[in-house]
Amino acid sequence: MSTTHVAFARTRGRVGGRRPKLTPDQAELAQQLYDAREKTVQQIADMFNVPRSTVYGHLDREKTVPRQPKKTAAAKP
Repeated sequence: MSTTHVAFARTRGRVGGRRPKLTPDQAELAQQLYDAREKTVQQIADMFNVPRSTVYGHLDREKTVPRQPKKTAAAKP
């Protein structure tokens, strides 16, 4: 698409790009479940039938607290 086509499309209110996989309500629910530590990212992704990367893309980077990896017991010889 040439620049003139893009400019013309923008004047008609088109912005381009893919539509988000999660609706705003789904993204909000995913954020709530993640923040409350009720579900893991994988469980949230399974709920909405999307990959984990999609869930991570919808989480708010400003207020999301990163989870610490689970500590595993050291293997004794």
